[in-house]
Amino acid sequence: MELPLVDSIIERLPTWERVSIMPLSPYSDVKEQIRQAIDIVSLVERYLPLRRQGRGFVGLCPWHDDHRPSLQVNPQRQSFRCFVCDIGGDIFTFMMKIENIDFPEAVAMLAEMAGIPLPRSPGKTSPASEQKQELYRVTAWAEQQYHQCLLESQEAAVARKYLEDRQITRESIIRFRLGFSPLQPDWLLRKARRDQIDSKLLLTAGILAGGQGREPIDRFRGRVLFSIRDSQGRTVGFGGRVLPHMAESVPAKYINSPETPLFSKSRLLYGLDAARDAFRKTGTALVMEGYTDVIMAHQFGFQNAVAVLGTALGDSHLQVLQRYVDRVVLVLDGDEAGRRRAAQVLELFVARQIDLRVLTLPDDLDPCDFLLKYGAPGFQDVLDTRTVDALEHAFAVATYGIDLDRDIDGVTRAVDRLLGVIARSPARLGEHTAQHQAREWKILSRLSVLTRIDESVLRKRLEELRRGGRPRGGTRPASPSPSHPSPLDGWHRTFLEFLVTVPGAAEKLKEVFRPEQIESPAVREIFQLALDLLALGKPTDFEHLMLATDDPSVHNIVVDVDQTARDKRINEQNPDDILRGLLRSYEERLAKIRGSELTHALRKGGLAPEQQIDLLKRIVEQERNRQKWSEPMDG
Repeated sequence: MELPLVDSIIERLPTWERVSIMPLSPYSDVKEQIRQAIDIVSLVERYLPLRRQGRGFVGLCPWHDDHRPSLQVNPQRQSFRCFVCDIGGDIFTFMMKIENIDFPEAVAMLAEMAGIPLPRSPGKTSPASEQKQELYRVTAWAEQQYHQCLLESQEAAVARKYLEDRQITRESIIRFRLGFSPLQPDWLLRKARRDQIDSKLLLTAGILAGGQGREPIDRFRGRVLFSIRDSQGRTVGFGGRVLPHMAESVPAKYINSPETPLFSKSRLLYGLDAARDAFRKTGTALVMEGYTDVIMAHQFGFQNAVAVLGTALGDSHLQVLQRYVDRVVLVLDGDEAGRRRAAQVLELFVARQIDLRVLTLPDDLDPCDFLLKYGAPGFQDVLDTRTVDALEHAFAVATYGIDLDRDIDGVTRAVDRLLGVIARSPARLGEHTAQHQAREWKILSRLSVLTRIDESVLRKRLEELRRGGRPRGGTRPASPSPSHPSPLDGWHRTFLEFLVTVPGAAEKLKEVFRPEQIESPAVREIFQLALDLLALGKPTDFEHLMLATDDPSVHNIVVDVDQTARDKRINEQNPDDILRGLLRSYEERLAKIRGSELTHALRKGGLAPEQQIDLLKRIVEQERNRQKWSEPMDG
């Protein structure tokens, strides 16, 4: 089928000098190697469980409060997509999003996983990305120095004796990469100079302290060290435990790394990298409060144990855990700890759509001591018999010492405290969806049974507390919505569906359209990208378009239109019919715009008679052109 250029039918648009809107990625070659080496299903399963559904896989999306698996992973296309979040892409996009990193860092991480060496500086990397890579390197170096010292040095004999007394095995020391920092304040600094490690990096990583005109010193000197890792197993910081014989002279029993570009204690969990496989098998996470609690739990076979880092379990922790498990059991050290944490745990239970439970260990024992005293059978028994959900736990704490049958005033005060927590929870997260409301009703129903107070009375009191808790006339904060590109209209979507999925479509479109004639900036960029690939003699299919750019927003659109095109079976339709339809719609729209402009000029007046006649002729000609392109055309 011969189709004329648009310019031969309508008035030429302003001349345009062809420039590449989006240069092809300097990473294209290495990206292809990495993409061939890493399967997207395996990559995503490092972060969250997937289950097979048809030809693909689905899982709970980690970027919104998901309960019906809406994250789709396509092994044929090696792509992922969440239609709720409007997020999609390939392994590089996934890594950027899940790790909150930029593209060069995603390439570096995936190349390391695949064992593929990166070419020297294939493109510009941000200073922040380069610094993070250096910080990962020096933190891993420091971990090795501390670990080797604990295993071999005479200076660490007292630390080895302490761990032996705590019954932490050598296998656990090696598995969890425990270490020791000797008392000499410049011990690590001397080793850094020997190995040509920049002390400024060690300061930035929070391993050394001081500086600013004085010699930096080891932050963790005289302590047993627990390596803290991210979900990928990279060391990002340390926790240090002072040895017992030094406890009186050192103010803090435990210290952690300060906040750094790598370390944020509110988002990290000790032992997460070691627990991920057990999470998938059990569907449950045991959250403890101490490093030795986690190590001992793993020694006794409870390998789904992790610990918070000297802070309370929070929203960010649960958000991480929800990637892996449906149930979280918070293991507390005795009744006093349980009472302190009751309100905070109930808030999380109400606000987060997760089965959050509480186990308060008897005899005021921490998990480490309990396991050593009662063994794995004893711990499993209390898990089975003493674990309660967060509502029951909070109710028990709130009504402790109150006669539920006779002390009406006491019960009323306790219920008010519980309802006050429930009233705060959704607003605290900026959420009050239908799912939260349904969960709230279930909680009120159960609270009604526990307190023997009619559910309607509880609901009325809850609303009173909510109104009282906000300024008059105020509204709940809106749930933050992710920033997404504007949705494509029908014409632009069809254009891209045709381009991405139909072989030879780019050549056909090139004969009829030029990039500057495409209104949507995003579609214009992708069309230009395809033309650049053509100019290099490369295919313009889905895989090559994904490899040709590093822009995650472009990846998102390409994955989106690829999915909708396959749903519509675009590649089974006659390509000339699709092209004809695109051209006809384009001409009709331009003719209508031009006709409106001419009609407006005629109505405006102030024209000489011959100019009015000329405008009328042009309006008639535009209408003829429009009707011409509205008629069916033979292929």
